[in-house]
Amino acid sequence: MLSESQRLSLEEAAARAEAQVDQVAAYLQGRGIAPQTAHTYRLGYAADGEYAGRLAIPYITADGSVVDVRYRAIRDGQTPKYMSRGGSKTHLFSVASLLKPGPNLFITEGEIDCITLNQMGLNAVGVPGVQNWKDHYRLLMEDYDRIYIVCDGDEPGQKFGRQLLDRVYGSETIFLPEGEDVNSMYVNDRAGLESRLGL
Repeated sequence: MLSESQRLSLEEAAARAEAQVDQVAAYLQGRGIAPQTAHTYRLGYAADGEYAGRLAIPYITADGSVVDVRYRAIRDGQTPKYMSRGGSKTHLFSVASLLKPGPNLFITEGEIDCITLNQMGLNAVGVPGVQNWKDHYRLLMEDYDRIYIVCDGDEPGQKFGRQLLDRVYGSETIFLPEGEDVNSMYVNDRAGLESRLGL
């Protein structure tokens, strides 16, 4: 459980970054993420500090509270690709999707792919790596008829799918083409992505 001061600190960090979202407008446009979607997810830009120059991605609970912020590299050569706040615990991304009706739920590895599927009108949640899966997450998904694990088209993506398949009872995997992920296909081959997802 987060303390009140931790919650306040996370909210302030998210709000500061959100106020600078124009700084990442071109990046988000290039990823096919609409301004309204960016607003919904409170995406932003870290302008200073240790995460400076990165996309800020808040983890928001169903009631709107910020419980974590992850920071993604947006320029070539920026490493590591993702940075988490020191001492932060992992969470499921886009938990509000679990409150939306629908027969299917999609699980992605990472936030951008999850945001992309939600923008397409699909119910999706993101896991920041299979090592961060917690068994109780499955209980949150019991109302869905089908659960699809969407796997990037590389060896880590296939490993993610195989390992998560063993942990999410009754799920199925969708493997994307070599070198592709949800967002890259959304931008470059949306019809191909929709076909893979069975839409």
